[in-house]
Amino acid sequence: MQCPICNKDTKVIDTRPSSDGMGIRRRRTCVSCEYRFSTLEEAEILDLTIVKNDGRREAFSREKILKGIVRALEKRPYTQERLKKLMYTIERDIQRRKSPELTSAEIGDMVMARLRGFDKVAYIRFASVYRQFEDVQTFQTELNALLQKRQKRTG
Repeated sequence: MQCPICNKDTKVIDTRPSSDGMGIRRRRTCVSCEYRFSTLEEAEILDLTIVKNDGRREAFSREKILKGIVRALEKRPYTQERLKKLMYTIERDIQRRKSPELTSAEIGDMVMARLRGFDKVAYIRFASVYRQFEDVQTFQTELNALLQKRQKRTG
């Protein structure tokens, strides 16, 4: 890693988990100007192909998932920290599959499973687009399933 001040080499002087546990924080110092700074290292999903419903294949895009989630969370209360943890959890679910290819349906199901526990309204919004709810009855069926799960937990 290069120093942001003088562009010379740096060395790591301390390594520890980040405060949220989702990465590694490294304290660095420049070997030339002795400037100190921190870097954050996080895992990135590479070489994953997504098979779309029409058979097309495209590279995995974290940004597409995040964009869909943020759209579903519009005007809902959440913090950036919670959103970051949600994305980390979804990415971890994807990595656990250990597969070079996943379908968009599999990804969508993973997102919905995590959104259900994160924000029920966002879950319904995401599901309505993802599952292409065609009518009010389909929407009501999904709401009823949520209500039944809630009653089982409290009942």
